[in-house]
Amino acid sequence: MNIFVFDIETVPDTDGGRRVLDLGDGLSDEDVANAMFALRREEVGHEFLRLHLQRIVAISVVLKSGDRLKVWSLGNENSSEKELIERFFSGIERYTPTLVSWNGGGFDLPVLHYRAMLHKITAERYWETGDGDQSFRWNN
Repeated sequence: MNIFVFDIETVPDTDGGRRVLDLGDGLSDEDVANAMFALRREEVGHEFLRLHLQRIVAISVVLKSGDRLKVWSLGNENSSEKELIERFFSGIERYTPTLVSWNGGGFDLPVLHYRAMLHKITAERYWETGDGDQSFRWNN
């Protein structure tokens, strides 16, 4: 059995914020982020941005596979968000692990879903429900 423990780190998606808030290109990323935070604070009383407006900047993982235990961060400081997400789902394709996270169902996985759609990343094994592989019929 393979176990994949993971956590993502995010920053405001200022490009998405520009589009959603119709801010144009004249503002710096910092100004756009501040506008996003201010509008969110006004809307709900806190600055935590909606999940689709989070941009992934890091994914760290622990993989337990047989006797092996490996800890690392996917990509490096120059990796694009798309590359990080592709590497994450590639690990799922390769190891078919049990996923473990902290608030993964409420934050990490939904953000990964939104960002994968944005980058047109497919993740066949991740979304398998038993149609292509019967062993997934009851455990996904």
